[in-house]
Amino acid sequence: MIYNQAELKEKRKSLRNNSTNAEKLLWKYLKSRQIENVKFRRQFSINNYVVDFYSPEIKLAIEVDGDTHFKDEEIEYDRKRQNGLEENGIVFLRYLNTDVTESTEFVVENIKVKVRELIIR
Repeated sequence: MIYNQAELKEKRKSLRNNSTNAEKLLWKYLKSRQIENVKFRRQFSINNYVVDFYSPEIKLAIEVDGDTHFKDEEIEYDRKRQNGLEENGIVFLRYLNTDVTESTEFVVENIKVKVRELIIR
């Protein structure tokens, strides 16, 4: 796998600079090793794909999906991307923007449970 390819640098930067409110909110809980001392990166590229949040040490990707992810072509792209990365041992957690903004504590607790699970394995 190839991480943070140079040709995707501008895309990653643009995505970071144009984060949704839900992504900004979740980042407050993921940054600075706040969950089990695990480091997360935002808008991290793996092969030709960019994921919202990623922890290389436990191979956990977290996606926060907005309205655009409900279009047929986006659903197919997300499925293909997720399947390809899961084939390389990456675990995915996927939340809706509304999940993050309306049930923040539940989402964060769910992430904590998964992180603990992956640390142990």
